[in-house]
Amino acid sequence: MSGTEPSMQIDTDARTYRYYRHAVEKHWDPHEIDLAVDREALADLDEVGFEGLKRALALFGAGEDAVAEDLAPLSVVLDDFEDQLFITTQLYEEAKHADFFDRYWREVIHPAEDDRGAERSSPADERWFSDEYDELFERNERAMARLLDDDTPENRAKAYSHYHMTVEGILAQTGYYGLTRQFDTDSYPDVPHLPGLVEGLTSIRSDEGRHVGFGMAKLKELVESERVDASVIEDTVGELLPLVQASIPDYESDEPGIEPNELVEYATSKHGQRMQQITAASDAIPDVDELTALGD
Repeated sequence: MSGTEPSMQIDTDARTYRYYRHAVEKHWDPHEIDLAVDREALADLDEVGFEGLKRALALFGAGEDAVAEDLAPLSVVLDDFEDQLFITTQLYEEAKHADFFDRYWREVIHPAEDDRGAERSSPADERWFSDEYDELFERNERAMARLLDDDTPENRAKAYSHYHMTVEGILAQTGYYGLTRQFDTDSYPDVPHLPGLVEGLTSIRSDEGRHVGFGMAKLKELVESERVDASVIEDTVGELLPLVQASIPDYESDEPGIEPNELVEYATSKHGQRMQQITAASDAIPDVDELTALGD
C-alpha cells in the first residue's frame, strides 16, 4: 500500500461543508417549543394588533412554503458535493419553518380567535397577501426555475440575488427581526410577551443567517472569478426592493412597538454590509457562527 493518504470524497475544509455541519449541530424541532403561554398572552393584544400579528404570520408562513418549493432547482444544478450537502439542510430547515408557522396558527391563533368569539381564519386566505407580495415570489420562482434550462453564471447570480439576498436576506430577516423585537419583553415590556413565537423566530433567524451566508459565499465566488459583474447583484436586488417594501403591511395599533423607520434602517444597513463583503476583495464573508449570531 502506498504511504500517500488517499483523497476523501468530502472536502471538510470547504466553507459550505462547515455550513452543513453547523446546521446538523444546531438542529431544533418546531414541535418541542412550548406555546402554552402564547395562547394565554394573546388575550391582552388589541384587535388591530391581533390582526396585524395574523397577517405577519400568514406572510411568513406562505413565504416559507414558497421558498421550500422554489429551492429545488438549485439542488439539481450545484456541482460541488459540499454545496449539495448544505442544500439538503436548507431544504429541511425551510420545511421546519413552514411547519412551525402552521403549528402556531393551529395551536395559538385558532384558540385565541375562539376566546374572542371570532370566526377561525386561515393563513392561506387571499386577504393577507398583496399583489406585490405574490409578484415577488413569482419572480423568485422563475429565477430559480430558469437554472434548469439555462444554468449560466449570470442566471445563478440572479437566482442567489432573488432568493438568498432579497427574499431571505431582506424580506424575511428584517421581518423576523421586527416581530422578535415586538414580542420580546426585553424590547417592549408593555406588549404581550409571546415566548413561544420568540423562541421559534430566534431559531428560524439563526437558520436564515446560515442560508444567506451560503448565497453570499456563492456570489462572492462569481464576482471574484469575474464570471459575473457586481452590478448584476445590485441591479437584481434594486428591481425587487419596491416589491419588498410594498409587501410589508401598514397597520396602526394602540400597542407600543417597533417603528417602521427602524426596520428600514436595519434592512439598509444589513444589505450594505453584505454587498461590501461580497464585492470588496479585502472583505471576507463572516464565519458561520457570526452569520447565525443574533446580537443585533
